[in-house]
Amino acid sequence: MAVDVPTPPRSGPWTPGVALALAVLAAAAFVYVTAEIMPVGALPAIAEDLRVSEAKVGTLLASYALVAAVATVPLVRWTAGWPRRRTLLFTLICLAVSQLIAALAPTFTVLALGRVLCALTHGLMWSVIAPIGVRLVPPSHAGRATAAVYVGTGLALVVGSPLTAVMSQLWGWRPAAAVISVAAVVVLVAARFTLPLLAMPPSGAGVRRTRHHHNRRLVTMSVLTLVGVTGHFISYTFIVVIIRDVVGVRGANLAWLLAAYGIAGLTAMGLLARSGDRRPKAAIIGCLAGLSLVFTVLAGLALGDRHSAVTVLVGVVAIVGWGATATSMSPMLQSAAMRHSPEDPDGASGLYVAAFQVGIMAGSLLGGLLFSHGGLALMLSASALLIGSALVCVIVDRRLLVEFGTVGNK
Repeated sequence: MAVDVPTPPRSGPWTPGVALALAVLAAAAFVYVTAEIMPVGALPAIAEDLRVSEAKVGTLLASYALVAAVATVPLVRWTAGWPRRRTLLFTLICLAVSQLIAALAPTFTVLALGRVLCALTHGLMWSVIAPIGVRLVPPSHAGRATAAVYVGTGLALVVGSPLTAVMSQLWGWRPAAAVISVAAVVVLVAARFTLPLLAMPPSGAGVRRTRHHHNRRLVTMSVLTLVGVTGHFISYTFIVVIIRDVVGVRGANLAWLLAAYGIAGLTAMGLLARSGDRRPKAAIIGCLAGLSLVFTVLAGLALGDRHSAVTVLVGVVAIVGWGATATSMSPMLQSAAMRHSPEDPDGASGLYVAAFQVGIMAGSLLGGLLFSHGGLALMLSASALLIGSALVCVIVDRRLLVEFGTVGNK
């Protein structure tokens, strides 16, 4: 039987074994996020095959986020005494089964129910993979380990989503869902044989009773995460429309700009990983300021009627900056949330993930309302306002984002 790894090897944190384990965790994030956003690229194919409207297929994303938000904290508490590897394997099994159900679904209702199974364990998966990665390295490298895990999310946007979209167009959406199911099984086997058991401490039963709602700084950070994610997804839900109508990029170039968005995010995560450990507040303030500026610039462009070479160039730079700032913040925020509850990082991570999922749902719904009734300029302005509000709160609260070795969970 596998054994726990209480301390990292003396030869350094980035041994081949640790690197392989982090790669497997990133692969788990990759398949989960690819499954979550698969309906975006396969939307027309699903609608045509199941004979439902595209708007109805679009509800699969909002409902997914709602289920994940509601289920995360209870499931984290239920599995609090499980070895961390067992919890991750459980989520991957659920993912594989859900995608198999989706691939064979005779009706839209069955497809939606299959995605519910995946959504139920989505937040649980995110609540454990970052803590697993953190336990494999010294505390001083927690932010870098979390960023390594989040590489899977970036790859899902750059590779996973476009790949499933192409598969759906060429062969139908069902083979795409089946491929995700097979990929989940492959990651499941890899996780079983590469990750340590990472059993919870004997006091694990007491961890279940940890009351995170009494941890003021953790709750504050979760609320600010919700506000920031809502602001981001108000506009991100319509990023294709923004690129087309605000920036003025269409056709194949639109796809290339979306890819540049994802690549910028991956690059920024790598460049800011060390800062996430050493100076998390400065790094996150910089990202929030940059993201607020991006939305302000795009809102200004949305007020104009004509596209010139200058406006297109400014818009392209803004989209790339959007990808860099928004994507790189997530691992830093989750790492900071875990620092606020060192006695129960899984539970703290679960609360952060729940807030993140609520933000996705709120942002996509609010973005739809603003887009329908006020247009792109109002929608982008709302994003800038919410991100700016989160920025001010982070600046004002001096102990909200703590560095390694700083006690700041009260």
